Amino acid sequence: LRAAIAHTTVFARVSPQHKARIVRVQRTTGHDVAFLGDGVNDALALHAADVGISVDSATDVAKDAADVILLEKDLDVLADGVVGGRRIFANTIKYVLMGTSSNFGNMFSAAGASLFLGFLPMLPSQILLNNLLYDTSQLAIPTDRVDEAQLRRPSHWDIRFIRRFMIFFGPLSSVFDFATFGVMLWVFHSGPAQFRTGWFVESLATQTLVIFAIRTRRIPFWRSHPSLPLTLAALGVVSVGVLLPATPLAARLGFQPLPLGFFVALVAMVICYLALIEVGKRIFYRWRPTPIAEPGGAVGHSRLLRRRAARFSTALRPDHRPRPVGR
Repeated sequence: LRAAIAHTTVFARVSPQHKARIVRVQRTTGHDVAFLGDGVNDALALHAADVGISVDSATDVAKDAADVILLEKDLDVLADGVVGGRRIFANTIKYVLMGTSSNFGNMFSAAGASLFLGFLPMLPSQILLNNLLYDTSQLAIPTDRVDEAQLRRPSHWDIRFIRRFMIFFGPLSSVFDFATFGVMLWVFHSGPAQFRTGWFVESLATQTLVIFAIRTRRIPFWRSHPSLPLTLAALGVVSVGVLLPATPLAARLGFQPLPLGFFVALVAMVICYLALIEVGKRIFYRWRPTPIAEPGGAVGHSRLLRRRAARFSTALRPDHRPRPVGR
């Protein structure tokens, strides 16, 4: 039967058992098999397929055996669901990568600072405020655009990849945290309150703005544009952090006004930090390259179907043959 499937496009006058057998044999060839049916005689094949698809007007037996029930008579619903799921997953991974790497870097910086400082590098209330502002800016991540390359192929949860990303990029943020420590102690000769204020502003700015680099493997703003809500949220939170030490709330929060020279140094550090992240991205993803699927289609399929499938399908191998279709 496997040899027959490789050379057959349509099976006719098959029994329910034959349908299920065709589906099971097709799965043994390494394909992900979907089956569409609406009758009682389709239940076995629907249950045997990787994804059983039925319609709202189908028999109860078919709907019970199916994994997906279409409420509209349009298979584009499935394509839209796949693309929407990949977009949600990609945006979720953005937050996970950003949160783990920045938190790891901040903890590393705080531990290092405690070795030579005679005071807390940041008060607990300031840490909570920093996290609150930072997380507020990330509420706009679900609105962000996703690169087309990420929508063309499935993605999977990979805890090892997340761990490597955290260990690689986390210490990069610590480099600029320690640079801030040096500026506050040796350039401005800051006391505890001003030191904490400087690190608060620098930490909030770097860990919030880095989303523009982490959100894509491409060059941000040039080859991959973030959504407007995400851009406004990130810039707004950074503005709040910069202005907060100059407000009447500063004293209650343990902040002090910062000298003008600090903001010049802050802009330079943010630019250098984002540039270093871009260089780090090239090195990191070169170690773990991910092939990008190119659009393609099976011989004999319509041009419209190939164009539609190219949005969420991997490229077909040169020796790929059409899958059999049966009812």
